[in-house]
Amino acid sequence: MPFIGNQPTAIPLTSSDLTDGIVTNPKLSTGSQQNFRNIIINGDMSIAQRGTSSTGVTSGGYYTCDRWFIENTTMGTFTISQSTDVPSGQGFAKSLKFDCTTADASPASGDTIGLRQKFEGQNLQYLKFATSSAESLTLSFWIKSNKTGTYNVALFGQDSASTAQYFTKAYTISSADTWEKKTITYPGNTANGFDNDNARSLDLVFNFGTGSGNTGGTLQTVWSNYGTSADYYATQGVNIADNTSNELYITGVQLEAGEVASDFEFLPHDVNLQRCQRYFQKFNSTNCIDGAFYSSAVARFHVQLNPSMRASPSSSFDGSLTQAVEEVGFSFRTPTDFALNASSTNAMSFNANGMSGGTTSRYAMFRGQIMSLSLSSEL
Repeated sequence: MPFIGNQPTAIPLTSSDLTDGIVTNPKLSTGSQQNFRNIIINGDMSIAQRGTSSTGVTSGGYYTCDRWFIENTTMGTFTISQSTDVPSGQGFAKSLKFDCTTADASPASGDTIGLRQKFEGQNLQYLKFATSSAESLTLSFWIKSNKTGTYNVALFGQDSASTAQYFTKAYTISSADTWEKKTITYPGNTANGFDNDNARSLDLVFNFGTGSGNTGGTLQTVWSNYGTSADYYATQGVNIADNTSNELYITGVQLEAGEVASDFEFLPHDVNLQRCQRYFQKFNSTNCIDGAFYSSAVARFHVQLNPSMRASPSSSFDGSLTQAVEEVGFSFRTPTDFALNASSTNAMSFNANGMSGGTTSRYAMFRGQIMSLSLSSEL
């Protein structure tokens, strides 16, 4: 910066120059691992591309909130929803809710109900696992349930299957129907690391109830090889599937390097959405997709994927076939089915088949408000 006359002498900033006299990392960021420090995607449950509620959930899958896999191995029936019940004054607008609608008070040995997020190995390299410098990981989250007692939450390694390791910790919900914040720290794993690729390398698993085959063992105090399943959730003392009055809410899930939990990292909505769309994209009532008649019976549509997806996606279609395709300037056509033609990480094409009377090479439109298209490259 230019000066008129002599340049003033630089004076270092001290703690007395701040209003409260304290210099802390949140006030003066060093920039080291500050941005995107949360390994979890959609930890505030704000993105729900698949919809805000799924009823009759009796098996595992992705329902409502993006990136969160619902574990249900024939353990009761649940409604899974995106809820507005959140801890007061913490900045959250949404939570993920489990609502038991059909009870299972006597689960089979291997049954389980819970919540899981899966991570790519290439996003975990900075943790330095499999070295003497392996970083600790601190998990923090807000949880609420009418079921008090001891719960288990684990990290499960997925690489090197023959020696893959896990580490389970316990926590307690102390007060019924009350939001509580929990903080848990896992030591770094100096023995096993992560492949540097886009495949599944680590899972975070919340257990909310399980059969006797996964309990009753010993809660391990070190990273342990897969072995006795009774050790996985050894001290899980609660089953949220045992009564239809049971509910559980969770939000503000953060997993970060280090031994101290920082404040939850809120991201702009568009950034959070794009991170989720790496794994799932849906084209629905707000989208119409351009294409052309490949023959009188087949129209082909091309989709540019933005952002690019983790891997070439699979596709599924949902809605009415009637008027799902418009031969622009002529009339609507009713296909017998839709089928994936080709896909890559950044583009895909699909066919509408079995129509009659189409004009080859004429412009066609896939009517998203009639038939939705879902693309998935989940881990």
